[in-house]
Amino acid sequence: MGTELTELSSEESDELSRRSPSRLSTCSDGTAVEPPSTPNLITEGCENVLDMTLTHLFKVDLHHSSPSSALDGGMNDTLCDTLEQATAEAENATRNAYQETFRRGKSERDALEAIHMAQASESLYIEELDMRKLAEEELKKEKEELDNMKSQRDKVKEELLLALDQKSSLESQLASSELAIKELEQKIISAVNLLQSYKNDRDELQMQHDNALREAEELRKRQGEALSTHVSQLFFEFSFSEIEEATSNFNPSLKIGEGGYGSIFKGILRQTEVAIKMLHPNSMQGPLEFQQEVDVLSKLRHPNLITLIGACPESWALVYEYLPNGSLEDRLVCKDNTPPLSWQTRIRIAAELCSALIFLHSCKPHSIVHGDLKPSNILLDANLICKLSDFGICRILSLHESSSNNTTQFWRTDPKGTFAYMDPELLASGELTPKSDVYSFGIILLRLLTGRQALGITKEVNYALDSGKLKSLLDPLAGDWPFVKAEQLTRLALRCCEMNRKSRPDLYSDVWRTLEPMRTSTGGTNSFGICFEGLYQPPAYFVCPIFQEVMRDPHVAADGFTYEAEAIRGWLDSGHDTSPMTNSKLANHNLVPNRALRSAIQDWLQTC
Repeated sequence: MGTELTELSSEESDELSRRSPSRLSTCSDGTAVEPPSTPNLITEGCENVLDMTLTHLFKVDLHHSSPSSALDGGMNDTLCDTLEQATAEAENATRNAYQETFRRGKSERDALEAIHMAQASESLYIEELDMRKLAEEELKKEKEELDNMKSQRDKVKEELLLALDQKSSLESQLASSELAIKELEQKIISAVNLLQSYKNDRDELQMQHDNALREAEELRKRQGEALSTHVSQLFFEFSFSEIEEATSNFNPSLKIGEGGYGSIFKGILRQTEVAIKMLHPNSMQGPLEFQQEVDVLSKLRHPNLITLIGACPESWALVYEYLPNGSLEDRLVCKDNTPPLSWQTRIRIAAELCSALIFLHSCKPHSIVHGDLKPSNILLDANLICKLSDFGICRILSLHESSSNNTTQFWRTDPKGTFAYMDPELLASGELTPKSDVYSFGIILLRLLTGRQALGITKEVNYALDSGKLKSLLDPLAGDWPFVKAEQLTRLALRCCEMNRKSRPDLYSDVWRTLEPMRTSTGGTNSFGICFEGLYQPPAYFVCPIFQEVMRDPHVAADGFTYEAEAIRGWLDSGHDTSPMTNSKLANHNLVPNRALRSAIQDWLQTC
């Protein structure tokens, strides 16, 4: 048993020596004993181990003693058996203690390894947490970048949609421009052909022009007195000093217009507000235009033709009624921030212009073609009633000037006027006919509908009509156009603008019969009419402010207003010294006959 204990203790001793060699002690018989390595190894069995160890040492001491002496001392067998049993138990206890110590050492190592593993796991967990936080931050950043990309994508998508809309609009404009270019090319080709045909006659025409100037000068000298007499019978005849005084010596602040003929000034003549057209000093056609206007307007009276009040043969000046609302061109572009014309007013203006043209074309025995019809030559009075003006290049058509079929009258002439409103057949052939005015009227009607410029307008409107986009082309400044009326007027205007004059409608049977019901349905006042249809309402300035009747003997009072002579004399004779219109005190009681207005009224009464 002692040998087994020694062998066991030797194996355990080797193990323990490797772990803690400094803590082992050796007994006298060579047995190694390891005290507890840590306080944790002191357990409830430690005291038993110590007792067993002491017993073992005691046994060893006995072995070293002489056995014979012990026997001689009378030791009995029972004591020896007890001692051997105690020794065996001590050896067993020692072996068990060593085994327990070994197991506890192993447990300690396992615990330390577990602690290290736990610490390593904790470190890995912390690293994993850190990695997870970094991953979450990266994910958050990626999410923000993704949101930004989505936002940018939506923005790009919106810009793309806008670009597509703009592309569609630009394509539409491009198509319209191409159509306008084609129309312009056609007109240019016609103009070039006409120019080529006139090139050979240029020298002859220049000679005729020079001769016409000389004749005009001679006519001015020869017929000055006769013209003055003729003018005085129908109009006021003004001296140059009166013209200077009326315009404050041609003050630039009173200048209201400029044309090929010359400048137009606003002024006060004989207490009447007038517009004075002065011949430009360098104008080569002024004398001819002067004579043309006098010849035409002295014989014509219509509510929608401008009234020529008088003339100054000395300075080749023409005096007209003053119209405060400027030209139709000014109002279409809202010049000086003037309010736009409503669609009702535009329909009425178209009907009034049609009435004036029918009147001119149906004059007997010679019809008159205006030849320069455009919005800048259509003036508007205080009530926006239109007045056709500028008859300087109009033509009077005689029967012997008719064509071979004897149905169409024309005047062969050099094309004059504004290119965009000119009849293409006039450009090609040089023949001015009433249908030339119809073409110009169609362009004006399209401008009233759309508010757009004249050049290329027919192609643009045709394209919009064919593609179902007419509503988007109507001028929104005019208000909410009734689409049925607008479409009907558009088709009528395009018929007027046909390239072939024979395809254009008749003004009275087609155009007037379309416009008049429209004008009536808008609730407009009947301020005009057609002479050959019967009586029509007189212009407002034909009516006496006191009697409210058409004047027979109009006279101008000191307040600048025109009254029936009997009415104003009765007002003054009754003791009034104030104006019936303004209630302001009159400077005097003088009355001046308004011969120009009386002549206009008489012509109007004879016509109707």
